[in-house]
Amino acid sequence: AWAFFERHFLPVSLQRPGRPSGLFTGYYEPEAEGALKPDATYRFPLFARPRDLVAFTPAEARIAGTRYGRRVNGRPVPYFTRKEIESGALKGRGLEIVWLKSLADAFFIQVQGSGRIRLKEGGVLRLSYAAKSGRPYTPVGRILVERGEIPKERMSMQAIRAWIARNPDRARELLWRNESYVFFRVVELPDPRLGAYGAQGVQLTPMVSLAVDWRHWAYGSPVWLDTRVPDAKGAGTRIFRRLMVAQDTGSAIRGAVRGDIYFGFGEAAGARAGRMKAPGFMAVLLPVRLARKLTGGNPAQSGRYPSTSQSR
Repeated sequence: AWAFFERHFLPVSLQRPGRPSGLFTGYYEPEAEGALKPDATYRFPLFARPRDLVAFTPAEARIAGTRYGRRVNGRPVPYFTRKEIESGALKGRGLEIVWLKSLADAFFIQVQGSGRIRLKEGGVLRLSYAAKSGRPYTPVGRILVERGEIPKERMSMQAIRAWIARNPDRARELLWRNESYVFFRVVELPDPRLGAYGAQGVQLTPMVSLAVDWRHWAYGSPVWLDTRVPDAKGAGTRIFRRLMVAQDTGSAIRGAVRGDIYFGFGEAAGARAGRMKAPGFMAVLLPVRLARKLTGGNPAQSGRYPSTSQSR
């Protein structure tokens, strides 16, 4: 298989040789407990896409300052904030898909963009990304670091969850600082071993699917990645070199040398994804003729093809 890529593709990188300036993080498909009807235990809803959430024309986007929102008396305006939605802005529309036990679960399923919900009524509900509100995404971990609540070197998804558990009275205020809100759809997936549908429209494959900035790279592009990932058996990291596929994107994935590795589903995958944050090298493999055209005949910044030794 590698001989095929060497013959027909060339690596294109925007990085300088020997300087791994890219940033690579991880994501996963969370599992959570939920119910189809709310009660005293299941209180935190996940919503379907509202009908009044629309994509603006370029002219409307300039007026509203965002690509997505709603129209009020024909005028484009930003959509409701997280605080407004959680305070009842969508109440009475029948958009609640499922109700969760945990505020943290509801928040992180939105951050990850998909989820597997173990229903009180029995069975598993698979949720996939449907839309986002268009409001700005603000990493709550950065806020906790700036406040001195969590040291920067200890920041992770698990650290944020622990903070929320210790500070239930302050959790809402923190999460409201991230105005972005994600909506979902229920999906029937052909292969339960794989993840939800990514932005490319295919199910995500653990340690193969990579979320990229769609403004720089096309979905379906083969991507060579050289970085370090958290070890599955301990607290350390290990070398990770392999060919991946650009199949997804995310609100925090911005830049030509920025990627988010899909680690799979469940607690173990979440533990690794939550600790994943490392520099690295990234090269997108393009057809030979296109690569030479785009780069003036010198596509590989490193001057050679990436090493084929892979660490899985």
